[in-house]
Amino acid sequence: MRNHLSQILVIDDEKSNREALSLLLTSAGYKVDSAATGEEAIKILQKTSFEIIITDLFLPGVSGIDLLKKVKIDSPFTNVIVITGHASAESAVEAMKEGAFDYITKPFNFDKLKILVAKAMEKSRLVAENLYLRQQLRGKYKFDNIIGHSLAMQQVFSRMEKIVQTDSTILILGESGTGKELVAKAIHFNGPRREKPFIAINCGAIPAELLESELFGHVRGSFTGAVSDKAGKFEAANGGTIFLDEIGTMPMHLQMKLLRVLQEQEVERVGSSKTIKLNVRVISATNSNLEGEVKKGHFREDLFYRLNVIPVLLPPLRERREDIALLARHFLQQTCTAMDRPLMSLSPEAMRALETYAWPGNVREMENVIERTVTLTDGEVIQRSDLPTDIGGNDDAEGPLGVFCPRVGEEGVNMPRIIEEMERCMISDALQVADGVKARAASLLGINRTTLVEKIKRLGLNG
Repeated sequence: MRNHLSQILVIDDEKSNREALSLLLTSAGYKVDSAATGEEAIKILQKTSFEIIITDLFLPGVSGIDLLKKVKIDSPFTNVIVITGHASAESAVEAMKEGAFDYITKPFNFDKLKILVAKAMEKSRLVAENLYLRQQLRGKYKFDNIIGHSLAMQQVFSRMEKIVQTDSTILILGESGTGKELVAKAIHFNGPRREKPFIAINCGAIPAELLESELFGHVRGSFTGAVSDKAGKFEAANGGTIFLDEIGTMPMHLQMKLLRVLQEQEVERVGSSKTIKLNVRVISATNSNLEGEVKKGHFREDLFYRLNVIPVLLPPLRERREDIALLARHFLQQTCTAMDRPLMSLSPEAMRALETYAWPGNVREMENVIERTVTLTDGEVIQRSDLPTDIGGNDDAEGPLGVFCPRVGEEGVNMPRIIEEMERCMISDALQVADGVKARAASLLGINRTTLVEKIKRLGLNG
């Protein structure tokens, strides 16, 4: 397919060559400008950028080599094709060393030239697309895309800002669904390694017998099925960041090998004795108590200390309830936009149900709940009854006092946590109705003021 927006600059002091090249490339669908000298080309380049430059090496004044060097500094993504004669192979080699995409010789073979230009244009587009995708990723994983204005999240942001420009090894701690990989990506894409790979691997999702090969690679014939050499995730991440999710599930025999990789900054593929030097930042994450696993003998103490250079603790959603409304509205807008439907809203009752729910699956669970609710709700306002029954409740699940009473099924319930959440909700409501006057709030709840004060402290409420 021809692209009439493509930009090519042809530079040749011989008018016949310049016009022939321009005519050929224009007929092939490219937009072409031309210049007779290096000085003229520099003036054009100050005003216009080009995907491809085709220049004669031997120009009066500023030579083709000098022009190539300048272009590689000012516009490194521009591909330069140099023109040379049969007798000047050394100049062509020099041009390639300076970063030329390729060279063509006089007299021109127009068919070969068109193929060469098409290849250069394809490379230029791939580079541009890669740059665009990286810019998109940097935007997607900005700190302000991690939602939360609670004190707990502000502490997380403060820690992230301090470590983002360092190469320190990081251990992200938090329950499932709290956004550990999102934080790891934000650290990578806002740091000095942003242009290099970010490679994530879930250590708990890969069978133990395959994990070693996935992490460190293997050579042909090292085990049944190893039909060719394969680079591991550490090699793929070289220069960038590797994210080891659920590190606590790693088998003990691989922990020793990982420790050596971290200490020596080199890796050996399975079945090979050759070492490969690495320059990789390691960010790991777990939802388990690694210190407890160390005490049980399930996790190496020396590896734990090597990974836990800078810990980042992500709080569960139930410990930052002031963020729930913010997150709900964010996911609501995100889902409605993705589904190309008008922005929906949550009724006060529906929002209160979200705020009082325990969210065992944390932020990931909320995102899924909002998406499911938007999909299944016809109106523009989400009511409490539109929410899943374990969040919104239903008329049959109310006890004799009209209080929501979760049914106890075969899987059981966490009664202490449910009672704590109900207390938290009622005390917050009472304080709001009483304008913060504790004596009045206690009276509304049917308890004395001292009891209310103790509950406020225990629940960590702002009373």
